[in-house]
Amino acid sequence: MQFDLRGKAALVTGASSGIGLATAKMLAGFGARVAINHLADDERGPQAVSELTAAGLDVLGAPGNVAEARGCEAMVEAAIAALGGLDLLVNNAGTPGVRAQIPPAELDKITEGLWETILQTNLIGAFRCSRAAAPALKAAHGAIVSVASIAGVTGGGSSLAYAASKAGLINLTMNLARGLGPEVRVNAVAPGAVDTAWQIKWSDAHLDAVTQGAVLKRRCTPEDIAETIVFLGCGAAMVTGQTLVVDGGLTL
Repeated sequence: MQFDLRGKAALVTGASSGIGLATAKMLAGFGARVAINHLADDERGPQAVSELTAAGLDVLGAPGNVAEARGCEAMVEAAIAALGGLDLLVNNAGTPGVRAQIPPAELDKITEGLWETILQTNLIGAFRCSRAAAPALKAAHGAIVSVASIAGVTGGGSSLAYAASKAGLINLTMNLARGLGPEVRVNAVAPGAVDTAWQIKWSDAHLDAVTQGAVLKRRCTPEDIAETIVFLGCGAAMVTGQTLVVDGGLTL
């Protein structure tokens, strides 16, 4: 897959590692100027910017927390100003809010604080970024791609709160597509198990079961998901309001 993205600008949230970093790197590799969003205290963000800049890619840092209303809006506005416009927003920032999986029956572990953390980042944060970026994206006839999860399609995942947030993100994708069209296309990708650093510590038995349960007999890489994000954001001219599952056939 190849795109000529010279002259294009993109903002990728949660891009200090994993899917976000792979997406930022791929977009920049195709010639786009990319703002890499990261938490202000996450040293991986500036390090990624430094490394990609040294490799000749046109990237810049965009520190800020999408879970904080004012800070999120300010981050998006600053990134757009630095980029000189915006053609693509990738809503990748997300959190499970826990270190270990919470089974659906353990309702007492789904606290008010967990709901707040997950919804503010995974769902409301994506809305905040999209709303703040909408004028620039409309002017550019650009696109939004959000990173959901198969947990939002089938349930499961790290907790019922996480799955609900991703189901909400899928619904938000459809309504943003209605609200921002025809100027802006809005889609989502729903990854399955991804080989990336994540806050959840899955057992080796679980990871092996996931691998063997997939038709393609492997877990996704961040680059697998990045490739789909770039396709939805920079190609797929007649696709909007859709969520594309990328899981190697795990949910078949």
